[in-house]
Amino acid sequence: MKKIIIAPSILSADFAALKHDLKMIEESGADWVHIDVMDGHFVPNITVGPVVVKSLRKETELFFDVHLMITNPEKYWRKFKEAGADLITFHSEISAEKKKLVEDIRSSGIKAGISIKPKTPVSEIKALLPYLNLVLIMTVEPGFGGQSFMEDMIAKIKVLRKIIDENKYDCLIEVDGGINSRTASICIGAGADALVSGSYIFATENHVEVVKSLFV
Repeated sequence: MKKIIIAPSILSADFAALKHDLKMIEESGADWVHIDVMDGHFVPNITVGPVVVKSLRKETELFFDVHLMITNPEKYWRKFKEAGADLITFHSEISAEKKKLVEDIRSSGIKAGISIKPKTPVSEIKALLPYLNLVLIMTVEPGFGGQSFMEDMIAKIKVLRKIIDENKYDCLIEVDGGINSRTASICIGAGADALVSGSYIFATENHVEVVKSLFV
């Protein structure tokens, strides 16, 4: 049975106590920290920048899964790499040359991923799969935490799983949006390798048990 990666999203953490919440993530048994970067342009919200990521990097050795929901990732990804990102994921819907961006990120010594919004089909990124470390499937519209899981995205996970397996690509499938114990099980069954969860984890005091529930 494959190991499922759990990536708590600090979008739902207490921004006045991020050091404390990082420690909680470590103690919960989660593998990654998911960091949502929003620019107020690509999505209608603004969150953190490289300065915050650099500060967090000093407090933990956990894997930093940085999700750039920004219009021009080609201009800013290096700053996040220098701040301590281990994986940088940008969106398929941007206008930059995506294959070059993937190659630039990977040649810098870190992992590269691409994300697709709910309305973007897997076919849009199929040609990039041989070069990617990860594909992030959004099961909500990106921009805000606490949204409900879109059940029709399961078919997209299954399609992507089939393509990756048939071609033996070394590429993880990550799912983000409305992940709880029920939807986690559905996503894992469809072929997900990694799960991002924010509100479900940070809304409770018993973080260890909540994180464990996502593996079931």
